[in-house]
Amino acid sequence: MTSPESTASFQMPEGLSEGDAVRLKGLRKMRALALSLLVLAAVIYVFTRNEDGFVGYVNAGAEAAMVGAIADWFAVTALFRHPLGLPIPHTAIIPKRKESLGESLQEFVADNFLREEVIRERIQSAEVSRRIGDWLVTGEHSQRVVTEASRILSDALSHIKETDVAAIIEEALIPRMKEEHLSPVIGQLLEEVLRDDAHRGLVDLVLDELGRWLLHNDDEVSALIENRAPAWTPQWLDKRVAGWVHEQVVEWVAEISRTPGHPARVTLDRWLVQLAHDLQHDEATMERAENLKERMLSQPRVIATSIQLWDALRRALIGSLGDENGLLRRRAREEVDAFGQKLIDDPDLSRRLDATISDIAAYAVNNYGHEVATIISATVNRWDGKETAERIELHVGRDLQFIRINGTVVGGLAGVVIHAISTIL
Repeated sequence: MTSPESTASFQMPEGLSEGDAVRLKGLRKMRALALSLLVLAAVIYVFTRNEDGFVGYVNAGAEAAMVGAIADWFAVTALFRHPLGLPIPHTAIIPKRKESLGESLQEFVADNFLREEVIRERIQSAEVSRRIGDWLVTGEHSQRVVTEASRILSDALSHIKETDVAAIIEEALIPRMKEEHLSPVIGQLLEEVLRDDAHRGLVDLVLDELGRWLLHNDDEVSALIENRAPAWTPQWLDKRVAGWVHEQVVEWVAEISRTPGHPARVTLDRWLVQLAHDLQHDEATMERAENLKERMLSQPRVIATSIQLWDALRRALIGSLGDENGLLRRRAREEVDAFGQKLIDDPDLSRRLDATISDIAAYAVNNYGHEVATIISATVNRWDGKETAERIELHVGRDLQFIRINGTVVGGLAGVVIHAISTIL
């Protein structure tokens, strides 16, 4: 008897993955088992022909088992190819209808999996944030995250060209800043700074640095005063006057620095308050500020200076990111560890993060779920009919062989029952 398997062998392209190799082995094993049952039924049928009594029941069961096995073999094989290579109608269903199969599978996935309520429920039940926290604080995962992020960021910074930065500054930032009226914004910001007294630290810093410079550069200050003295005054007098002026300036700056309520500070604060108000409400001041902004942004050196500042910052960041034991990466690892532990210890934070993830996933599904699902039909459409059948059979063919096995067993039992009824009648 010719084996059905010999006419329709399963062949997959070379380069199978490890998982596909395991599936192919299981498929062949189940095929061999189903075929063995068919051969066994055929052998029993041959050796029990024309016998009565109990052997007759065995013969009837074997005959029906062969019929059931062959019928189910035909049904399973017809899904993937023409049985015995014959172009029988309504066979090789998958190769012929792979496009509609891909569309149906796409619609099934989109309607049953890519739905907002399904995604939200899955994310909430999975406790994504807590799992992220557990993963971050386990082993060297936080260091791995920082290492990979540092490498990606460093590579990204390295590939940014100066010409691109210049184009962004010249074609996007500067024209945009010229169009925007910045004086009201600056005035409001300055008003907030003055209200919180946040400028006092900057004033103290400037005074400290100015006092330190005056104290250690008395020769330069004296020379400046002497050079501006009248030509008819004696040199010794110029030196005495210059020294006295230097001492007075140093003492005046020191007095301002150590006296919070100094008149100079009060005057400066009053001027800054008035400036903040005028920048927001005085048309003349606003116009002067905008003109100053226009002149500054029109300077050719603005672009060059901006590029130099960016390049310096970029090189500093790349150097810090490349240093495994540097402050930046060490601090980043500490923050990642702390964040992971907080995800574990703070249920409210975990719930908020899970809610945010759910919102993002739901938005993506609602707006792009259909486009994501089209990957299925597009992928199936790229396969030819034979390849489609082979791929599907590789994943489900092993389970389908149980249909053949069950058909053999059930057919045999049905044959025995039918033979018994015929004998009784």
